[in-house]
Amino acid sequence: MRAAQDWDDYALLDCSDGERLERWGEYILIRPDPQVIWRGQRRHPGWKQAHARYQRAASGGGQWEYLRELPEQWGIRWRELSFFIKPMGFKHTGLFPEQAANWALLTERIRAAGRPIKVLNLFAYTGGATLACLAAGASVAHVDAARGMVLRAKENALRSGLAGGNVRWLVEDCVKFAQREIRRGSRYDVILLDPPSYGRGPGGEVWKLEDELHALVDLCGQLLSPQPLLLLLNSYSAELSPGVMQYLLASALVPQYGGTATCDEIGLPVEATGLVLPCGSTAMLEF
Repeated sequence: MRAAQDWDDYALLDCSDGERLERWGEYILIRPDPQVIWRGQRRHPGWKQAHARYQRAASGGGQWEYLRELPEQWGIRWRELSFFIKPMGFKHTGLFPEQAANWALLTERIRAAGRPIKVLNLFAYTGGATLACLAAGASVAHVDAARGMVLRAKENALRSGLAGGNVRWLVEDCVKFAQREIRRGSRYDVILLDPPSYGRGPGGEVWKLEDELHALVDLCGQLLSPQPLLLLLNSYSAELSPGVMQYLLASALVPQYGGTATCDEIGLPVEATGLVLPCGSTAMLEF
């Protein structure tokens, strides 16, 4: 498992009985996590010092319970990058801190390439991977269907001093964008995929990751440059293990495009126990 490192402003303090205790800059939040099936001692003082807690409702969804004074939003840093944090619906904060494990890998690969690198970031959310690639010297096409998330990514770029970077901000359906890029003859050295497990399009179309992923991976294969560097697939779906995603990349892309498919979990170190909490699955096709 690759654990996210180099966080000064974020820490997973403890986790117990379905919840995470997290420090985001100066503020402590408690958020649900269904993977936390153990019952710890909860001796960490942060459990009694939290500023807010996300309470799940029995009927689905939930809401934030504010326990101490908390600003509407604030900033945290990872290395030279800076992000806005804001408690939002469905327990989200606008950032997945475990993804720093992938940001570090991308930074290393792009800088070591020694040539201009074009990146396509699909389902790009608030831009963590986009900013890491820009800071490493790459050009990026940042694509997400949610206008609010693209706006937040732009704000993070401005906060990080990367607003003038070589980036295209695109509010688009990711599959349709990929299809158009193939027709245009566009090609990319690095392709990043972090698709949702489930969703609905503006016309009521249902997106279910297990049903759609193979076709999406096929499209991305057609967008690889003649000298590709990396294709990275990330997922939070409980239905897709790292090994399943590795098998998909190896069977769908390696025979035609070459490369080596690998997989791993990404996670967060837990201060109270010294263990690492698994937080997601990643598969990579490296060339």
